[in-house]
Amino acid sequence: MILSALTRYYYRLAAQEDRSTGEAKVPSYGFSEEKIGWVLELDSKGNLVNVIPNLTADKKPKPKLMSVPRPEKRTSGIKPNFLWDKTAYVLGVESNQDKATAKDQPIKFAEKTFEAFKQYHLDLLVDSNDEGLMAIKNFLQQWQPEHFAESICPIEILDANVVFKLVGTSGYIHQREAAQTLWGRLLVSEESEQGLCLISGEIAPIARLHPAIKGVYGGQSAGGSIISFNKESFTSFGKEQGSNAPVSEQAAFAYTTALNYLLRTEKHRLTIGDASTVFWAEADNTTQAEAAEGFFSALMSPPDDAQENQKIFDELQKISKGRPLAEISPELSENTRFYVLGLAPNAARISVRFWLDTTFRQLAKNLSEHWQDLALEPCAWKTPPSIWRLLLQTASLGKSENISPVLAGEMARAVISGHLYPMSLLSQLVTRIRADGDINGLRVALMKAVLQRKFRKGFIKEGVPMSLNKESDNQAYLLGRLFAVLERIQTQALGELNAGIADRYYGSVSAVPFSVFPRLLSGAKHHLSRLRKDKGGMAVNLDKDLGEIIASLPENFPRHLSIDEQGRFAIGYYHQKQSYFAKKETTESIEN
Repeated sequence: MILSALTRYYYRLAAQEDRSTGEAKVPSYGFSEEKIGWVLELDSKGNLVNVIPNLTADKKPKPKLMSVPRPEKRTSGIKPNFLWDKTAYVLGVESNQDKATAKDQPIKFAEKTFEAFKQYHLDLLVDSNDEGLMAIKNFLQQWQPEHFAESICPIEILDANVVFKLVGTSGYIHQREAAQTLWGRLLVSEESEQGLCLISGEIAPIARLHPAIKGVYGGQSAGGSIISFNKESFTSFGKEQGSNAPVSEQAAFAYTTALNYLLRTEKHRLTIGDASTVFWAEADNTTQAEAAEGFFSALMSPPDDAQENQKIFDELQKISKGRPLAEISPELSENTRFYVLGLAPNAARISVRFWLDTTFRQLAKNLSEHWQDLALEPCAWKTPPSIWRLLLQTASLGKSENISPVLAGEMARAVISGHLYPMSLLSQLVTRIRADGDINGLRVALMKAVLQRKFRKGFIKEGVPMSLNKESDNQAYLLGRLFAVLERIQTQALGELNAGIADRYYGSVSAVPFSVFPRLLSGAKHHLSRLRKDKGGMAVNLDKDLGEIIASLPENFPRHLSIDEQGRFAIGYYHQKQSYFAKKETTESIEN
């Protein structure tokens, strides 16, 4: 299903024109888009007459992407590419990686790779009479890696990918008709045994090895594979490598090309934990597909612009109320198929973390429910948080490297699929609060989201209020409110302290109320007595809050609270505490 959707996406891209280049967005079969840094310009006799940089105009120039014959898969051994390659193959030189000698000798000769590249092309071009191909043959026959320092090649060319160009002509030698015809014959000669392709359902040459997938966060620079078999324990029925999961050469090329396109295109890619998440849409026309992709991208990585943010969330509100998508935005279609794929590196392989295949209507509904579950008053953010920012609330010291990759994948899957949030999310939030004492709005919003979704799915009997609910008789929620009142009494009576009751007792009081609350209530009597002398009105109001909450609690405090109850405790504490700030702001506005 994943490979079929990617294959269809490839053919959609192949039919579209890239606005910057005027060519198709993806290369045709047998070709690949690779980073080419330099162009070697030859005359008809094979003399190197010019070396042209092929770099972007950025502050830090980077090699441009170019469609070239697909590269060989170099998991091991020496395998030259057709009419292009790294300088170690084309020129027989590379940068010296040995730090001890690199300063004095920045160049290192690569005789074996150059000889392989040279012999490969001399054998292939022996009968060619094309002027461009003959120029390459002549160049390889006369080039000596030892003469690199004396040539016109700059030192910056080392380790870059290079292609050839014939002086006085447009285009590159690998684009010439004779070169493409020869490459087409090579592709046919390399094709494996015939078989039934699992993607197309047709009898076709089966790919023994699939092209590499590059750009997965944390993966190997050479790329990885979703499908590969290289040990006997992975095979069955005497099949070898790709024959265990037969995919035709063309289908393997199509799905890997589409996936590589998605992984290098920022508007189609998100990084969540250690998972590279790509997404795309299938619709009746390109406009509808791009509209769906843009809407999803804006929701998953909210823009900084407040006006744009408000527009997105207004649309979500309309979706949550059941308004038709066409009414919200004419470019959005309910029937658009939407795909989300999460990938993570696993040595030379790539693991599928999650996969979603749904209608855009359902996806939009899932995302709307995510924001409804998170909703908290007062609002816990100025700029709507991405999944990544939410996950930072579970990480030690707030560092991204401390986010659990498993949790990140499960969280992303829950948001886009509408399933329950990870079971470990609530416990990790509780643990972080105990460790650093930071009971901030984002953490409380996440706790509320976990519990509210469990309620909507029917796993628990009681929902979670979005703002302070004085009518709630939930014991854990009331205990959280009670602790906030006790903290307020202490703060008003004694002023700001280096370590108040929240700093000293939050962890224990939220887990084992029975052993802590009696002592805190005893201390509160003394604080109220002192407060009545200085702030009589405030003492009366706080005493009233205290009495109302205690009256709703059972006679004995519970001996312990479960993780879910500790989450409700934090929500009650946050709601009650924020209510005092709201009252203060209201009072100040009236006075002004």
